[in-house]
Amino acid sequence: MPIKPNAVIWRTLLASCRVHKLVEIGEVALKHALRLEPAHSGDYILLSNLYASVGRSNDAARLRDEMKRLGIKKSPGCSYIELDGIINEFLAEDDKHPESKEIYNAIENTMAQIKLAGYVPDKAQARLEAEEDDREASVSHHSEKLAIAFGLIRTSPGATIRVTKNLRICTDCHNAAKVISKVFCREIVVRDRSRFHHFKDGSCSCNDFW
Repeated sequence: MPIKPNAVIWRTLLASCRVHKLVEIGEVALKHALRLEPAHSGDYILLSNLYASVGRSNDAARLRDEMKRLGIKKSPGCSYIELDGIINEFLAEDDKHPESKEIYNAIENTMAQIKLAGYVPDKAQARLEAEEDDREASVSHHSEKLAIAFGLIRTSPGATIRVTKNLRICTDCHNAAKVISKVFCREIVVRDRSRFHHFKDGSCSCNDFW
């Protein structure tokens, strides 16, 4: 490499390892990223999610415990959607929205329809402390999905749904958004911490690299 890699480059490599499930390289990338930016919670979360995706839940939990020991706090995932000039905010498993009942009914209907189209929930993306019977529900109630479901019930058929996420979109929400865009004939634009994702007809503009 003609330049000395900084934390962003190591973080990008770590994110790529998450996509390709390359655990050993991911561990090396985390070590170098933390050497440059020791308190960056997102780096820990990337490797924790990588561990979870390959079935190493104990290692994922160990990494989260290490964050607690070091006093490194993960920013809560939060998604926003603006409709009629009002910004609606959602956290994972949020029930504080005034239309929460309708939103959760929409989530249930949406998940059922996209499963018929081939979507399989990635339970590895559930809360680590979630019981096995609750893991699918935990994944279904991520903030991105709540915001998208709200968009589905509050916008006209065919209208583009635009969501902003303060963190990197997880792989399960990314996969779900692709299928939702095809099943419901909607374009969905999600701006996460890394980039814009433009979901249309079952694919994303990032080509599944983010």
